[in-house]
Parts: sequence; structure tokens; C-alpha cells
Amino acid sequence: MRWTHWVNFPLLTIMIWSGMLIYWSNDVYTLTIFGHQFFRFFPDWFNNFFNIPGRLAEGMAFHFLFMWFFALNGLIYVLYTIISGSWRELLPQRKSFKEAWLVLLHDLHIRKMAPPQNKYNAAQRIAYTAIIVMGFGSLITGLAIYKPVQFSTITWLCGGYHLARIAHFVLTIGYVFFFLIHVFQVVLAGWNNFRSVISGFEVVKTEPAIPQIDIETPKAPETDGK
Repeated sequence: MRWTHWVNFPLLTIMIWSGMLIYWSNDVYTLTIFGHQFFRFFPDWFNNFFNIPGRLAEGMAFHFLFMWFFALNGLIYVLYTIISGSWRELLPQRKSFKEAWLVLLHDLHIRKMAPPQNKYNAAQRIAYTAIIVMGFGSLITGLAIYKPVQFSTITWLCGGYHLARIAHFVLTIGYVFFFLIHVFQVVLAGWNNFRSVISGFEVVKTEPAIPQIDIETPKAPETDGK
């Protein structure tokens, strides 16, 4: 599980970077109301600063190559989670959505006592399950964009090419927010927790055990009753 977690990090980074190269070649998404544009995701100065325009072929080459590794890594993770039974600790429970607010209040230092947890707390259950669903959604919408004719059924299920591209773009934004929150949570958890994610074990400092010394109580001298 740790291997697929760390392999997924550079894969997802390359996928987002190459996907942005593709998107920047046709930067069409803006916040426009009644013909007035209020917000554009990537203004021209941003594209010019990073020398982004004119790199469509490069973005497509990287994106379409590494998507297979991304899909394979995700498949291995899901299969291992199912076969090992780890899904029982990962899926949200009925009380998870209620306890997630308590976790949030504790992280914001509004609530002192942390809610009980096993391997994952309620917020982690929801977040980690959501990221799996998002990965599946990116794969489906990506195929709908990649081969809209060959995968016409998938494209139709996604609401057409245009809606599939919007969903793919929104999921990418979701990954970025998840990554930022994830890193913030890791920083709050401390270095020891981060080290345990890499090594698989956690170093716990304990006080040295105090050796126990058996002290025999002297017995009273026996008397003959006189």
C-alpha cells in the first residue's frame, strides 16, 4: 500500500503537469456571467512566465504515456485493498460523516479532544475513499476525451465530449486541493508520522524500565510460647 502511494505521487504530478500543457493550448474555461468575464484560470502573464503556449504535442505525449502507469498503479492498489481486507478500515462508516466534523474542529484547535480512531479517522476514511473514486473518474473521463469515437459509449455516459472534459478538469483541481490539504495534515502530524509512512514503522521513545528488586521481609523469630 505504501509503494502504490509513493509511486502514485510522481505519476499524478506528471499527469497534472502534462494535462495542463494540453489545457493551456485551448484555455477555454472562465467564470463568465452575462457576457462579463470575472475570472480566468490561467491569465496570459502566467502562460508567458512559464513558457507554456505551443506545447500541445509535448503534453499529449507525456499524458497518454503515463496514463497507463497511473491506471495500472491504481488497479494494483484497489486489488490489494480488496484482497487484503484493508477496505474494511478504509470505507466510510455511517458515523464517519458526523465524526469528520469533530476531526476538522480538532485540527483547527477549536476542539481539544480528538475523536476516537483506529487506523484511519473519519475524515481520512472519507478523503481516501473519495480520492479512489476521483481516480476512477479521471480514467473514465480521460478515455472519453482520448478516444471519443472508439469509446463512444463511455463518452455518451459522461454526457458528451465537452462535459467529459469539464469533469476531467474539475477532478484535476480536486487533486491539487487534496494534495495541499494532505501535505498540511502531514506537517501537523509531525516528522515521526511522516517517517512511519515511508519506513512502515514508527519510532516511539519510552522511559527506561526500572529494574524491580525483590526485598525479603525478615520473619519474626519463632518462640516456644514462654
